[in-house]
Amino acid sequence: MTEKDASFYFPAPVHQKYCTQCGSPLTQMCPPMDNRVRDCCTHCGAVHYRNPLIVVGTVPVYEDKILLCKRAIEPRYGKWTLPAGFMEMGESTVQGAQRETSEEAGAVIEMGSLFTVMDVPGVSQVHIYYLAKVLSPEFNPGEESLEVRLFALDDIPWSEISFTTVESTLHYYLDCKKKGVFETSRFTLD
Repeated sequence: MTEKDASFYFPAPVHQKYCTQCGSPLTQMCPPMDNRVRDCCTHCGAVHYRNPLIVVGTVPVYEDKILLCKRAIEPRYGKWTLPAGFMEMGESTVQGAQRETSEEAGAVIEMGSLFTVMDVPGVSQVHIYYLAKVLSPEFNPGEESLEVRLFALDDIPWSEISFTTVESTLHYYLDCKKKGVFETSRFTLD
């Protein structure tokens, strides 16, 4: 394998100790023609990149109510969230958001437009939410949800929202609803 082979460079979300190509210990160093410290194999020369993880989800709406899921997993067990999760390999952001909504809320939805994109550099993640229309009031919590419920906009349980990204997306939804215009927005959260 040479530096010209695409498989010479390996993305991974976490620090690795050993090279996946030759099994040698990895060293943190700045590879030639790069400007960042990477996990590198000094034996075979492979570079193991750590890239941000992508979280995808929806703002599912049914008759002016937002569908939220009560988390059955850590972190934030028992807190309310929008249906969302990590993208899987081989799927688009739209497919991932739709899958997460189905898995966590058991909801059948019609995907809408891209709504928010949030950079969360503190945890090396990017969160992407789409608007979605819930097609039926019939839904069931999946394995990662204790409960699934529709909330009127005035009844959102703000003190029980799981993550800042979810809270920011919900606040932005309310702002858009008041203005009557839904535009894609980008945030950076610390």
